[in-house]
Amino acid sequence: MSDAYRTVSESATAEFVVQGSEFLGHVRPVESVDAAESFVETVREEYADATHNVPAYRVRTGDDGTEGHFLREYSSDDGEPSGSAGKPALNVLTQQDLENCAVVVTRYYGGTNLGVGGLVRAYSRAVKEAVEKAGIVEEHPHEQLRITVEYDDSGTVRSILESEGYEFEADYAAAVSFDVRVPLADGEALRDRIRSATSDRADLE
Repeated sequence: MSDAYRTVSESATAEFVVQGSEFLGHVRPVESVDAAESFVETVREEYADATHNVPAYRVRTGDDGTEGHFLREYSSDDGEPSGSAGKPALNVLTQQDLENCAVVVTRYYGGTNLGVGGLVRAYSRAVKEAVEKAGIVEEHPHEQLRITVEYDDSGTVRSILESEGYEFEADYAAAVSFDVRVPLADGEALRDRIRSATSDRADLE
C-alpha cells in the first residue's frame, strides 16, 4: 500500500497585477504525467496571447501497484530569464509538499521589467495564491478500473459501486461499462467482489 500524499482539492486560478504585468496562477490536481502535460497544453492554448505561460508539476509515477513510487518534477521558464519563473513555481509545490499537482502561471507583460527578484516573487506568489484558493487535501493513490458487463449484471455492479461510495461513470451501449476510480488499497478486493457477484462474467481492465 502506497502512502498518502498532499495535493490540491480542486482547480483554481488566482490573479493579480504587478507594475502593469498581469499574472494568473492556474493550479489543478492530476493523477499522471500525461494529465499534467495535457493541463499545461490546455492553459497554453487558452492563453495563447499571453507573453509567457510558465509550467511546473510534481507527479507520482509507479503508483500502479509496483514497488515504491518516484516523483517526476518538471518546470520551464518559458522564455523568462533562467531560474526566475519555473523553478520558483516548482519550489512552492515542493515547500508545501504537494504531489500530483500541476500549475501554469500566465503572464501578460505590462511594459515594466520586474528584474529577476521581482519575477521570482511574482511567480511564487501566483502559485501560492492559486494553491490557497484551491485548498489542500490528503489523498491516497487511486487507479482507474473499467468493468464491462451485460445489461443483466449491470444493476448488481452499480449497486456494489454505489454502496462502496466509489466515483464512477457508466456508459450504456451494447454492453455496460463502468469506469471506476478506486483506491489502490481496495482494487483487488473490489475485483474479487465483482467477479463473485457476476459469476465471473464481468470483463475487468
